[in-house]
Amino acid sequence: MASVDNGAQSETKDQATTSTTAATDPYNVEAAEILASSAQHMPIAQAAPIYEQILSLFPTASKFWKQYAEAHMAVNNDDAIKQIFSRCLLNCLHIPLWRCYIRFIRKVNEKKGADGQDEIRKAFDFMLGYVGADMASGPVWMEYITFLKSLPAQTAQEESIRMTAIRKTYQKAIITPTHHVEQLWREYENFENSVSRQLAKGLVSEYQPKYNSARAVYREQKKYVDEIDYNMLAVPPTGSFKEEQQWMAWKRFLTFEKGNPQRIDSVSSNKRIIFTYEQCLMYLYHYQDVWYDYATWHAKSGSIDSAIKVFQRALKALPDSDTLKYAYAELEESRGAIQPARKIYESLLGDGVNATALAHIQFIRFLRRNEGVEAARKYFLDARKSPDCSYHVYVAYALIAFCLDKDSKIAHNIFEAGLKRFMHEPVYILEYADFLSRLNDERNIRALFERALSSLPPEESVEVWKRYIQFEQTYGDLASMLKVEQRRKEALSRTGEDGASALESSLQDVVSRYSFMDLWPCSSKDLDHLARQEWLAKNINKKAEKSAVSNGPATLDKIPAGLASNSNVSGKVIYPDTSQTRLEFHLAQQRLGSRLLLTHCRILLDWHPMYLMRC
Repeated sequence: MASVDNGAQSETKDQATTSTTAATDPYNVEAAEILASSAQHMPIAQAAPIYEQILSLFPTASKFWKQYAEAHMAVNNDDAIKQIFSRCLLNCLHIPLWRCYIRFIRKVNEKKGADGQDEIRKAFDFMLGYVGADMASGPVWMEYITFLKSLPAQTAQEESIRMTAIRKTYQKAIITPTHHVEQLWREYENFENSVSRQLAKGLVSEYQPKYNSARAVYREQKKYVDEIDYNMLAVPPTGSFKEEQQWMAWKRFLTFEKGNPQRIDSVSSNKRIIFTYEQCLMYLYHYQDVWYDYATWHAKSGSIDSAIKVFQRALKALPDSDTLKYAYAELEESRGAIQPARKIYESLLGDGVNATALAHIQFIRFLRRNEGVEAARKYFLDARKSPDCSYHVYVAYALIAFCLDKDSKIAHNIFEAGLKRFMHEPVYILEYADFLSRLNDERNIRALFERALSSLPPEESVEVWKRYIQFEQTYGDLASMLKVEQRRKEALSRTGEDGASALESSLQDVVSRYSFMDLWPCSSKDLDHLARQEWLAKNINKKAEKSAVSNGPATLDKIPAGLASNSNVSGKVIYPDTSQTRLEFHLAQQRLGSRLLLTHCRILLDWHPMYLMRC
């Protein structure tokens, strides 16, 4: 007895540990498997809450639905079983689950005579309508044919109806690429020959090419299906190698099906594509791109209503996906359903208090497109009162006023109003400067830069200085250009360790001044050389100091006076400090532009392995 009690206590402890793990990591697959396994050994009253918990996180896990249904079947709880199947069947197109459903239907109806047989037949038709295209559906087709053959026929008419139903089922099965397609073909030949050899010859000849096509497609399709893990549970993407492999496997399979390899009619082909998407979503349930692809495929196929239903299901699965909401709103707007689209935008805004800047901006654009200038203006005036309204909203509405409404005065007023609130935002300053550049308003651009640079701290003013210099290169004369460059050096020299050296003029300044777009006043070899020199100039002094400190004063005392100044050259090799790499890239970009930045990157990448080898 003691050992039994200890075992029960251990099992209870394991369940508690698993429940804790599931609480901290709800999509822990291993924990879900353990919980489901433990539920199989519990009374249904205790197991049901566990299954509900698991299925709330994994609603497309057909194996858990099957276990849940079988637990109720074991105690003949028919009402609960029907409820379970109504919740899961259409979202879990997996053969084992559907065969469980057929077993239940047959069990319930086997003793109800002709009415029961009719219900079973309808259930088979219902099942094959949804999962008959599955490669693993061969046994289902065979089971249905066996059931049809077992039906009693009292009259010649009933026999004729029965034989016609068997023939039609065989003919559907043999043109479906399944693992059992060859066996089904042999059985079909035997069936037709048993009925009438004369009639069989014509029917077999008619269906032979269709069967051959199905068999050939099956062999090709199997290559794609073999790459898919049908035991995988749907979890949010983590970027793991296995997940990415499965994503690619499903994408390849979908592409294969969309190519209609069997060259069947468009209705049948579309039905197979829908089936493949539905199966894919059982495993990639949390992938936004799969939902989007499925919805847009429906839309491109002309079935807008189906596309809308897919988007609605997608947002139920991924309620926090703003991307899918925008895509859904776009579909509604594109078909002229403005009010449904507006409701989607309003759902993105929520109560308006915690709405994102992007939600405000996109709603303003939507209003401008569909309700006009005044509606957009009214909403902007309300949105800007929100404490969470960022500079992006001001920039977006100003550009709407300028580009769409052709009203530069209102746009200018909006930028000025925003400047009182966002003077500390360099990006806002640059957007305002771009707007003024479009107006060719030289005086106000210069005034804007001066106002901004007088209030921005030096470390946040780098991009503004860069744009100011570009402005002077375009609008100013040589004196004003040189003056701004010198002012920038003085301002930025206080932010780094370079000190006085940063104030000196260099050839890089000339290169920056006299370049234009992708045109440079020197060769690529010269750019390489300049980048190397710039890097050395910024790092050699720091490395020399570190080297001296590490060697210590006693070491310096032993070096002859005539060689002391060159000790770092004849001693240790100076290695690049990789912790400063990002800063160096940024500085290189400021000084020499994108072309020199790429050169600079290449030099650093080339040098590091060399130094590592010397170490």
